[in-house]
Amino acid sequence: MPAPERASGGVGLAPAFAAARARLGLVVLLFALAGIGWWWTAIQMRGMDHGPWTSLGAVGWFLAVWVVMMAAMMFPSVAPTVALYSRMTGGRSPLPPLVFSAGYLITWASAGVLAFALAAAGGAVAGDVLSWNRAGRWVAGATLVVAAVYELTPLKDACLGRCRSPLGVLLGSWRAGWSGALRMGAKTGAWCIGCCWALMASLFALGIMSIVWMAVVAGLIAFEKTVPWRRVAVYGTAAILFALGLLVLVAPDAVPGLTMPGSDPMLHMGMGS
Repeated sequence: MPAPERASGGVGLAPAFAAARARLGLVVLLFALAGIGWWWTAIQMRGMDHGPWTSLGAVGWFLAVWVVMMAAMMFPSVAPTVALYSRMTGGRSPLPPLVFSAGYLITWASAGVLAFALAAAGGAVAGDVLSWNRAGRWVAGATLVVAAVYELTPLKDACLGRCRSPLGVLLGSWRAGWSGALRMGAKTGAWCIGCCWALMASLFALGIMSIVWMAVVAGLIAFEKTVPWRRVAVYGTAAILFALGLLVLVAPDAVPGLTMPGSDPMLHMGMGS
C-alpha cells in the first residue's frame, strides 16, 4: 500500500483538496448509480409482486435484476468504505475504487446465483407442498424469525463490525493494482453477505419483487451500518423482523404492504416466466 502523502506547507494542500473532491465525487457517483438502480428496478418489478416467494423468472432476467438491486440497495451503505479505499490509494483516479465496487457486486451476484439455485431446487423437490396455503406461509414466517435470531449471533456481530469499521479488512487484505482492487472489493462483499444474508432471506419471504419491501430491507441495512448506536440498530432490526415473522404466522393480513399470494406453488422460482 502506498505510504500516506504528507502536505509540505501550502504546496501539499492543493493535491489534498483535489483528492478530497475526487472522493466526494466518487460518493456522489455511487449514490447516483444507486438512484438509477432504484428507478430501473421499479420499472422491471412493476406488476410482478405476488407476495412471499414470488417467482424469480428466468435465470438471466433474475440475475440482471438482482445485480441492479444490489447496487441500488448496497451502494449507499458501502460508499464510505469505497471512499476510504480511494483515500488509501491516494485518490488520484476513480478507476481503482470503481473496480473495487465491481468486485463487491460480483460477490453479491454469486450470492444471487446461489439463491436462484436453492429456489429452483426447493421448487423441484417440494412442489406444491410449499404453496402459500400449505407450508409456504409457515416457512415465510419462520424465515423472518430465524433472521431475527441471527441478528443477535456472534457471527452477525463480527461481520457487522467489519462492515462498520472496514479499515482493518482493507489493511489486512491489501493488494495493489486493479486485480487487487477487485479482490478486496470481493472480500468486502463477502463480509457484507455475512452481515446481511438473513435480511436478504427476509426479502424473499416478504416478496422479492416488491419495491416496498426492498426499500424496507435496504433501510434496515443502512440503519445497521451507519448509525452510531450499533446495539440499538441491531436489536431494533431484530425486533422488527421478529414482529413481522409473528404477524406472517398468525395474521398475515395485518402486515402493511404484504401482497397475499395466490395458489401458485411457493418457490416455483427459476423455472422460467
